[in-house]
Amino acid sequence: MQPEHVILFEPLKVRKWTLRNRIVCPPMVTNRDIVGDDGIEWYSRIARGGVGLLIVEATRTTKFENGTLNAKNLSRLVEAIKREGAVAAIQLFMAPVNGRNTPDELTKNDIRLSIERFRKAALICKEAGFDGVEPHGAHGFLLNQFFSRRTNHRTDEYGGGLENRMRLGLQIVQAIREAVGDEMLILYRHTPKEYEGYSIDESVEFAKRLVEAGVDILDISPASENAPADLAAPFKKSVNVPVIAVGKMARHQRAVEALREGRADLIAIGRGLIADPFWALKTKMGQLDKIIECRYCNEGCHGNLRSGRPVECVQHAELGELLLWG
Repeated sequence: MQPEHVILFEPLKVRKWTLRNRIVCPPMVTNRDIVGDDGIEWYSRIARGGVGLLIVEATRTTKFENGTLNAKNLSRLVEAIKREGAVAAIQLFMAPVNGRNTPDELTKNDIRLSIERFRKAALICKEAGFDGVEPHGAHGFLLNQFFSRRTNHRTDEYGGGLENRMRLGLQIVQAIREAVGDEMLILYRHTPKEYEGYSIDESVEFAKRLVEAGVDILDISPASENAPADLAAPFKKSVNVPVIAVGKMARHQRAVEALREGRADLIAIGRGLIADPFWALKTKMGQLDKIIECRYCNEGCHGNLRSGRPVECVQHAELGELLLWG
């Protein structure tokens, strides 16, 4: 391992959990059944590759409500991840209610149902053995829409000023924390700014309130091309919980700079882990030349995602085999 990479492998303690390093597998939809053999092998391989924290892909809360996902079938996934040494979390995705899929369309009863879905999903995840859950409040999806003036035109207590636009996210976190107590980590995924929707300052205030409500780790997405973790940095300065940054962190210099400059506590590698799940171990062993580097072509990952096929990296087929260890 090269000296500058040592910072990537410093352990981090959060509550009673110790992450073995600062490398995170972020939630990435894979078009796989996460409790099927293929899905379990996918996540087991990434955990075996050495990440400290693995966040399973965005999962609709309705899947827990209708029994598609339960403590029994999820426990196989959790055991596979934790057996390989990673802390296991799962991202929970706010689902539409009876086809209503915007803040303006949802009724008060829909909102109450949505909060209850998060609470029940978290309890099932706790029973399955997950270490943490992460409400998905980013990237313009429904929960994020409640925070944005551009998409939230409600005139009740869930719309208008910042206090009202924060309300749903805070209530979801509070409901989860009350349900699981101190026995789980709560993460929260947030996009720091949105064009004409909200500002960095509003997001930072939201982050402070999320931490007060029970959030243990802030997952900030994305970063700009200019400086790694630049959009995460204001949160790192403002809250006393670890902050995850993402954005082409498979480029080692970006990952090291993000941590060294104190802009984030953890770095998430997405497409880089699709290209090479063993990025962390190869880095730790100083074998950077053996890493299958992401070319950011977006063909096998985003291309397959859009077409409904299981996400892969096109380089695996080109190489003839997935040059993995173990």
